[in-house]
Formats: sequence, structure tokens, C-alpha cells
Amino acid sequence: MGLRDQLNAAVKEAMKARDQKRLGTLRLVQANLKDRDIANRSEAGRDLISDDEILQLFQKLIKSREDSIALYDKGGRPELAEAERDEIAVIRAFMPKPMDEAEQASAIAAVIAELGAASMKDMGKVMAALKERYAGKMDFAKASGQVKALLAAK
Repeated sequence: MGLRDQLNAAVKEAMKARDQKRLGTLRLVQANLKDRDIANRSEAGRDLISDDEILQLFQKLIKSREDSIALYDKGGRPELAEAERDEIAVIRAFMPKPMDEAEQASAIAAVIAELGAASMKDMGKVMAALKERYAGKMDFAKASGQVKALLAAK
């Protein structure tokens, strides 16, 4: 079952359970997904975005909420920060289990070796390959630092 189907099934479950908070978050995610589908349309076809792109969308939604949480905490609005945390939990339920530090380090080393990356000039290729293979599973902000350190050591 694809992410899109899982999302639709979760909306139906939330409606049946009358879980308004979860339903609101899921509908917000669906709206963002529909916007991306529309933006992805071309004259050649009406292809929907792939599951990897959906995972990237989920990551952006989570990042946006994390930024909001920081602002709400700073502004003394814990109830709004908690609402954002709840939304993050709903979105994360659709994402694959994130890689731990050791798995991430070995994946980065494997991609660097596979591509034959030898200098900082190759960082873009390495990051592109990582994003393609590990979308939704890897924290790319941390991965960027690890790739930079490994390539600088060569």
C-alpha cells in the first residue's frame, strides 16, 4: 500500500473515530499533497508525485512545525507548541523508521565509495544519491556534515 493510500485510509479512520485533531492534520497533509500534485502537472501528463517526493513533503511539513514550536516556546505559548508537536506525531506515523547514527554513517561511506567521491567537489553528487536512496529515513542536515567531514579527510 502506497503512502497516498495509507493517508486516505487514515483519514477515513479518523472520521469514524471522530478524532478531530488527527483528522485536521491529515486533511492539511492531503491539501499540501494535492498542491504538489498540481504543481507537478505538465502538458505531457498529469502524473502524481511519487512516494519519495511525498516523504520529502512530510519532512518539510515536520521542519515547518519544528520551527513553529521553537517560536511558540520562545513566545510563551506552550499550548500552541503542543498542538504542533501533536501534528508532527501524526505526520511521523507515515514515515519509515529513521536510521540511527551507525546506519547513517555506513550508508554515507558506502555511497562515497560507490561513487568514487574524492573531494569536496563531489559533495553534491553524494548528497543527491543519498536523498534519492534514503528519503524519509535519513536526517540530511546531519548527513551533510558527515559527508563534508569524510570528503575533507580525503
